[in-house]
Amino acid sequence: MTRAAAVPVHDLTADAFSAYGWMLGKPMPLGNGVPLFSNDATDFWQEHVFNTGAGGDAQVLWVNYRSASADVASLEKHLLTQQAIVPLTGAIIQVVARSAADGTPDLATLAAFRVEPGQGVCMRPGCWHATRVTDAQVTCLMLTRRSTTLDLIQHLTTDAAASESAIAAIPACRLDVPHSQD
Repeated sequence: MTRAAAVPVHDLTADAFSAYGWMLGKPMPLGNGVPLFSNDATDFWQEHVFNTGAGGDAQVLWVNYRSASADVASLEKHLLTQQAIVPLTGAIIQVVARSAADGTPDLATLAAFRVEPGQGVCMRPGCWHATRVTDAQVTCLMLTRRSTTLDLIQHLTTDAAASESAIAAIPACRLDVPHSQD
């Protein structure tokens, strides 16, 4: 029996995730031209300018992830839009890969990141991905393109081909999830 390739799960950092998109939830910047405001009652700053692609309406989704399987055998990507995921009720593991020249997942770039509540990721268009939880169901806020959601739902519930997303089988791999030292 062939053993699935192990994919280590890394802590999320802006530098480590930059090949796939942007880390969200970094500390408030110290100026550097970033629009921000701070007073005794509140702080806010521009974290990222989200791009849905030409002619797309942004959509906020509430997503409940339940798969705690360490096995990953498929990935999906969205062709037109960035997609942001922010876990609200627990940590998620975001599995990502860049696209090869032919559009398939580039398995040499396959990586996995632990994303804690208070952090998030925004993936570039064409970033292959899968999401896992480490324990129980995790509710996430997702920012995406409205037409991409409708296209994906139609594809997943009928025989219609997806035009804004793709799903690809990959050789089985297994997430190497470090256990906490409770």
